[in-house]
Amino acid sequence: MPFAPNFPVMLRTEDGVRIDAAHTPSARTDVGIVVAHGFTGSWRERTARRIVHVLSGYGGVVAFDFRGHGRSGGETTVGDLEILDVEAAVGHARVIGYSKVAVVGFSMGAAVAVRHAGLRGGVDAVVAVSGPARWYYRGTKPMRQVHWAIERPVGRWAARVAKRTRIARGEWDPVPMPPHEAAGLIAPVPLLIVHGDADAFFPLDHARQLYDGAKEPKELWIEPGFGHAESAATPELVRRIGKWISSNFS
Repeated sequence: MPFAPNFPVMLRTEDGVRIDAAHTPSARTDVGIVVAHGFTGSWRERTARRIVHVLSGYGGVVAFDFRGHGRSGGETTVGDLEILDVEAAVGHARVIGYSKVAVVGFSMGAAVAVRHAGLRGGVDAVVAVSGPARWYYRGTKPMRQVHWAIERPVGRWAARVAKRTRIARGEWDPVPMPPHEAAGLIAPVPLLIVHGDADAFFPLDHARQLYDGAKEPKELWIEPGFGHAESAATPELVRRIGKWISSNFS
């Protein structure tokens, strides 16, 4: 089955970074869904396009590449200034006519979606899939590899060459508010946290810490056998997320 058609757009953040994005219209014209990918991802990847295709059954979709990823400008700060990228995508969704906007983030994108909703607001629902609750987690082999890519010059070089991901040098100063604290600022906007019990990056305590940090209305879905983020998200799970969004916008 071919993917739903999309229309490329170029956005610009309030700090001047060009953001490569695409709009996929839907038969439902009042709901916009912003999709935020994981670290080293892109809206142009097949896994992301598959998710956009399914979600377009529930609203128009604005998908984008975070700064430092793919065809977007700048360098990634791995969860800090990326809230400005989400802000640009949400703003575009509003400009093109969507009266209700949900943000669906995966992994790093989940952390950014939660932080954006808590710190900037302006959204009507948030979905965090496979997201971290706190920074500097190194408890799994995949996350130790991620930190190697972020912190070592050879790691940043490898990410640039292999994944087209440009990573900013240096440490955060100051350290951004962690997602589990930002989650407490989202209410009364509804928050859905989705996490798999087979996630190789972040164990379930991250999902529970996010959930415990948030206020009502909130939901936590622990998905049996679900791995990590976009690559593991089945069409059935994405449809359930789309239905959850619709249920909040009925």
